[in-house]
Amino acid sequence: MAKAIIMSGVCGFTTEVTAEKSDGFKVLLDIASDCPAFSDLTDRLKEVDGMACIMNKVGEGPIYEACRIDCKHSACPVPMGIIKAVEVAAGLALPKDVTVTLTK
Repeated sequence: MAKAIIMSGVCGFTTEVTAEKSDGFKVLLDIASDCPAFSDLTDRLKEVDGMACIMNKVGEGPIYEACRIDCKHSACPVPMGIIKAVEVAAGLALPKDVTVTLTK
């Protein structure tokens, strides 16, 4: 099982992802978010193929497709965070934090 807590930045919204390997590279997802764009994401994105997810180009695949239905912010880190959790749960990556540091 892998867990990701995605703090999206200045919007202040947090998304929590639990990803659990089921069969082969299949991963079951539970997604909870206080962002209105992702309030029903767990209903639309219950299971994904982890191997297929890592083979998609940036911005493509079932996770990005499900996220872009209601989220129109191209820099939103939620889709990437979900993919990272899927990779770890499927055994295709090691758990390591991802950081973006912004300054002005």
